[in-house]
Amino acid sequence: MVFLSAINFLRVRGPDEIWRKRKIFRLAAAFIGRRRNCYSVAVRNVHRALVYATKARKLKKEDMKELWNTRISAACDQHNITAFTLKEGLDRSNIMLDRKSLSDLAAWEPRTFECLAAVAKKKLQLDGFSDGADKKYPTGVNLNLKDVMLEDWLKEKK
Repeated sequence: MVFLSAINFLRVRGPDEIWRKRKIFRLAAAFIGRRRNCYSVAVRNVHRALVYATKARKLKKEDMKELWNTRISAACDQHNITAFTLKEGLDRSNIMLDRKSLSDLAAWEPRTFECLAAVAKKKLQLDGFSDGADKKYPTGVNLNLKDVMLEDWLKEKK
């Protein structure tokens, strides 16, 4: 582009402005009305939407953590054990499962979760750990830990 005067040269911002505006309009593509077509309005609304998206990522993590804790505590209530006692027993048995894995087991594999609750309870019994909230043993199928060879394994890990 050839400029015949310095005034025209100073007024042109060049291709950078086109790409900057195009990026904003691309982010505002789903908006309605002037929020989508008018640059000055689109900029404000895109920035606001990006702020909400940033906050929502943190809130999503908190929501998932709360959901996992609810699932674990509900499954623990079914087996007469508290979530703290379950986690403590699994840690002492060197079974390292996080909240997400435990909640998935509680929701989709209740028998596996029941066995984990029994292992945690038995390990805490062998260690002499007592939680004031737990007065009962896990309910459900009576697991013979001698048949599964878990009792010797639990004593080794002591």
